[in-house]
Amino acid sequence: MGNDLLTKAVATVYRAKAALYKYISANDAGVTGAHQAGFYIPKSAYSIAFDQPGLKGENKDRTVHIRWQDGAAKDTESRFIYYGSGTRNEYRLTRFGRDFPFLTDEYVGALVIIAREGEDTYSGYVLNTDEEIEDALEILGIPPNATIGLIDKDRIKLEEKMRICVEECLASSNEFPDTQTMADLARKLTLLRKGASYDDRLGKWIESEYALFRCFENELCKDMLIDGFSSVDELVVAANTLLNRRKSRAGKSLEHHLAQIFTDASLHYEAQVVTEGYKKPDFIFPSGAAYHNQKFDAGDLVFLAAKTTCKEIYESEV
Repeated sequence: MGNDLLTKAVATVYRAKAALYKYISANDAGVTGAHQAGFYIPKSAYSIAFDQPGLKGENKDRTVHIRWQDGAAKDTESRFIYYGSGTRNEYRLTRFGRDFPFLTDEYVGALVIIAREGEDTYSGYVLNTDEEIEDALEILGIPPNATIGLIDKDRIKLEEKMRICVEECLASSNEFPDTQTMADLARKLTLLRKGASYDDRLGKWIESEYALFRCFENELCKDMLIDGFSSVDELVVAANTLLNRRKSRAGKSLEHHLAQIFTDASLHYEAQVVTEGYKKPDFIFPSGAAYHNQKFDAGDLVFLAAKTTCKEIYESEV
């Protein structure tokens, strides 16, 4: 994310209490000749304007200070208003002033981001290039077919937590965390719905860990990519190292998260128990001691191989 304006907009959204996105329409800019009273705000996004939703039959408004483009445009004393009397039931943001630069035909189709930072203080950003808008949609998790709404803070927070996590880890050690640490970090960062099933937990944990791993990978390998390679052989060695690390991480990731699920479910198990021929099954239930106990009923022993592909399962059985 090299664009300075977009970087500032994203950072502002991260720390904001709420943030709204909206595309500037021809009506907003006055191109159609319609005299629209400010930006329309959907009822589902009332929290960008008020702490409580408006009551039908009543109007209410509040004046706020909006700092635009990090000071690149004149600040405005704008007004959020809820029209609830009569047949109306809508929210709007009005009062941008005569010289407001963004309500012109040049900015029709631009993406506006308005972030609520304090009680009455806001920041506004207008992204007007295709590249800026596309990057904003991806980074902020805005659906490409949506035109207006609140930005999903939960998703942004997870990405921001990952970025902070990577920075903190690399500040103390400039290398990949071990697989157990990576799995532990991923679980701490994962947002799970209340009552999530074990299948849901496992899927979310693995998904989060892969995203976290990619963050580490991009940060640790960026110098290598920028500097380039002096020979094809050097490139091949680097590529093989990256691929092998990915494969190794994927297998251990599944094992670590399964172990956590077994622990959460209060199951008796043991991982990587040494058996005959120095073999190490991924999991033995209930324990390695039970396996080596000749008096223990073999029918109560269970082996589990944690494999990420059908090919791995086939090869482990033949």
